Amino acid sequence: MSSLAATGTPTAIAGKPAVPAALGMRIGVGLTGVLLAVLLSGFNEMVGKVALADIRGGLHLGYDEGTWLIACYSATSVAAMAFAPWCSVTFSLRRFTLCAIAAFILLGLLTPFAPNLPSLLLLRTLQGLAAGSLPPMLMTAALRFLPPNVKLYGLASYALTATFGPGMGTPLAAFLTDQLGWHWTFWQIVAPGLLAMAAVAWGLPRDPLRLERFRQFNWRGLLLGLPAICALVMGLLQGNRLNWLHSPLISWLLGGGLVLMVAFLINEWFAPVPFFQLRLLANRNLTHALLTLGGVLVVLTAVIIIPSSYLAQVQGYRPIQTAPMMLMVAVPQLLALPLVAALCNLRWVDCRWVLAMGLSLLALSCLAGSGLTSQWIRNDFYPLQLLQIFGQPMSVIPLLMLATGGLAPTDGPYASAWFNTVKGMAAVVAAGVLDALTTSRLHFHSTMLVDRLGNSPWVDGDPTVLAQRLHRQAVVLTSADLYYVMAWVAAALILLIPWLPTRVYPPRAPQ
Repeated sequence: MSSLAATGTPTAIAGKPAVPAALGMRIGVGLTGVLLAVLLSGFNEMVGKVALADIRGGLHLGYDEGTWLIACYSATSVAAMAFAPWCSVTFSLRRFTLCAIAAFILLGLLTPFAPNLPSLLLLRTLQGLAAGSLPPMLMTAALRFLPPNVKLYGLASYALTATFGPGMGTPLAAFLTDQLGWHWTFWQIVAPGLLAMAAVAWGLPRDPLRLERFRQFNWRGLLLGLPAICALVMGLLQGNRLNWLHSPLISWLLGGGLVLMVAFLINEWFAPVPFFQLRLLANRNLTHALLTLGGVLVVLTAVIIIPSSYLAQVQGYRPIQTAPMMLMVAVPQLLALPLVAALCNLRWVDCRWVLAMGLSLLALSCLAGSGLTSQWIRNDFYPLQLLQIFGQPMSVIPLLMLATGGLAPTDGPYASAWFNTVKGMAAVVAAGVLDALTTSRLHFHSTMLVDRLGNSPWVDGDPTVLAQRLHRQAVVLTSADLYYVMAWVAAALILLIPWLPTRVYPPRAPQ
């Protein structure tokens, strides 16, 4: 597999081959610091979503105001992923990462003290910008500094952001809100963030500034792409609450965002130094990896949201009671990811079939979940979680291997921008799609249950109790439907494997 070792290096952008720094303790500490910072950015986002009710209570916010906290943070976070690789080349990987972590920590410290809603939204918007700048740095650092025979393990560390990070959000939010208070949902990043800064400052090399790159800066691309991504993300996250295109605001956000995105992509095709290299999509493996990544992240988001929502609404679980179920998948990822990386690092193993096996495990898990009933409790979800322990890394690591294989070193920054932006946007699309499907199926099942109720003896009982029982049953049926749909999504992704991607080999298989 061709490496992206030159990602973020001056020589790579100039078109000359870059020589990676030798891997030693110092570089290892620096990479660990970047990994820690990226995990913190993921934790911060998930904790904010899970603990939103406690945050709203602490800040005296209504439900609608709380949703804008999530939307603003997610919008700038996804947008930052598109433009961060260019910044890391211009300002150097070390400087840019340190600045992003410092801003991330400072904004988190200030957020609970926001005097009003506009300042609170501004702080979260800026913090999203800093948080979104970090994930591309992890891929850049891993591919630049790791030698070929361990490069897949670096990709496995990046895969933690898609498997381990989201799964730890619920347990961490439950502990913080129940034991320390809602303020710590923002402050939990401070101490480990400072540790990450120290590791990055000591471990990563001091590359020179390349401010001359501003002479060819793609200003038009920034002015088109940044608002396009932010508008689309906000429209998708707020669409279900505001009834989609029946709302003028959502119509303007989605319509305007699509127009700006088309203009942005046209500009990127002709720009001398684009943020996105559209010609890279001619690479079948990269295109397949991006398409499949979007589908996989929809499924991975669903298998977190569906059981959590079911247990909360039907069984009355608090996040602290749901946490063991999430930990059952998240913690084993620390072992499963390197094992899957070791498997893919064998020359005789075709990573495409590892991907097929991973998607099959996810499909089987979702198909089993489609049989849930109102009697299910937390323990009934454990067999599903067992399938996901290896299903998740086997679905993500081969995609990273396919996405980075066969690319020239100078394509590194563009591949990083593509992969991270699609990753961020896919998580948003997953949330929007799940919200829309949930609302649609919930209304359908509620209507069908009321129609079938007819003259049942239940009608003569307490109307409040009856309404609660109907709602719980509708939630059960909706959850089963969502699992069924996700099983088909995973199965459809398997069908792409035989004809779209071509085989790639590990950078250097162990002898």
